[in-house]
Amino acid sequence: LARDNAAVTRKANNSSLRHRDSVPLESRPRTNYGPLSGTTLDTSMKRIRELDQQLVAAARDIKVLSRLTWPTQVGDQFLADWRRGSAKLPEPSVEPVDLSAQRQALGAIADTCDASHPLEDFLLRTARSYMRAAELIEARGTARFGQISALLYGSARDPITPGGSFSTEAAARRLLELTDGYAQSCSHRDADYCLLAETVADELRRALNAVFVDDPVMVVLDAGLAAKAAAGARRIRVRANTCYSHIDVQQLIHHEAMVHTLTARNGKLQPLLTSFELGAPRTTRTQEGLALFAELITNSIDVGRLRRIAARSVAVGMATDGANFIDVFQFFLTCGQTDFEAYASSSRVFRGGDPRGGVPFTKDVVYLQGLAQVHAFLRDAVRSNRFDDGLRIFSGRMRLGDIERLRPFFDDGTIAPPHYRPTWANQHSTLVAFLLYAGFADILGLHTMAAPQPDDT
Repeated sequence: LARDNAAVTRKANNSSLRHRDSVPLESRPRTNYGPLSGTTLDTSMKRIRELDQQLVAAARDIKVLSRLTWPTQVGDQFLADWRRGSAKLPEPSVEPVDLSAQRQALGAIADTCDASHPLEDFLLRTARSYMRAAELIEARGTARFGQISALLYGSARDPITPGGSFSTEAAARRLLELTDGYAQSCSHRDADYCLLAETVADELRRALNAVFVDDPVMVVLDAGLAAKAAAGARRIRVRANTCYSHIDVQQLIHHEAMVHTLTARNGKLQPLLTSFELGAPRTTRTQEGLALFAELITNSIDVGRLRRIAARSVAVGMATDGANFIDVFQFFLTCGQTDFEAYASSSRVFRGGDPRGGVPFTKDVVYLQGLAQVHAFLRDAVRSNRFDDGLRIFSGRMRLGDIERLRPFFDDGTIAPPHYRPTWANQHSTLVAFLLYAGFADILGLHTMAAPQPDDT
């Protein structure tokens, strides 16, 4: 786990914020900070609780995706022009946003936190992540937006695994090549796309109500979403005016409901750090990687989904290099998407940025990166016979490195174990077998092994 903690951190050229995440674990003091027992809090824990509550209040209004969403009429106009053969670059309006009060409050929290205490260090990292998110929102439509986005989420040029030889874009292009021959044979028939958004919402409600019995999660329709769904602790938004397939429903259940909502709910239930509920940008790679892993382990992922994830990383790289909205839109069409989905995919890349190219929103590069890193994290937890440590990833929304940094507080109960866990995570034998085989395949070097040839005898 310590090895993975070092692996998941990346360097930012000009960011002292990220420097903290690169400090080796062994250089950190191993202090006995004392348990949180019952309702009794010592002085330091009372201070941490107060800082945590201040952080939750200051971060509440900093909702990156909601602030970047384009109005539905922008898409309607673009597609109408495209279908007439006279496509024009979208021109979404950008209303000024002033988040200086929130940034000030977050800065005061960060300045107050003692970075030598792991719990306060977690709060400090989270506060700084939200400060940068506020800067991103305020910088919409400017060149600085792209720079801040790359600091928050990374870029398509980053290696897909720390120290790896493949950039994220190169790995994504390779995945598109590998799946290209199956794009048609594994595609859904038109008859499979018969589920309306209302039906999908009902399916999600049933799945959620079976888990969150005492505190239901709302499911609402939202025509303005670029993604098919967006999940929080209290509600899941589903994109309206869209037809879904049956496999889409399973993906949304395991990805949105049983990872994003579930971890947010567990964070909300923490006895001390309720900021574990917050989806700070620093947690996005781990969250999306875990959600994709959930799709994989539950057999909910399909070739089309893999191609969409890969294509988005490629598109971020294209936009970074200057491709405009129409260039990226046409690229998604060549990947087999309908014009409606190609518009939605393209708007994910350019929301908040510049449709003329060069300034993308880079969040979509985290999916493949996160999947590789979460898989490695869980695999190594099993190898080290510390599988229960690996399941701490469900205790709230955090980075992989936080799990090791906060180990003493998991061990003594200050941080509660996950109240909710997805079904697949409770099937220990099956999950452990999957991860052990993945490690076994690495040892054998199966990726370099040729398939056996027929015998001549």
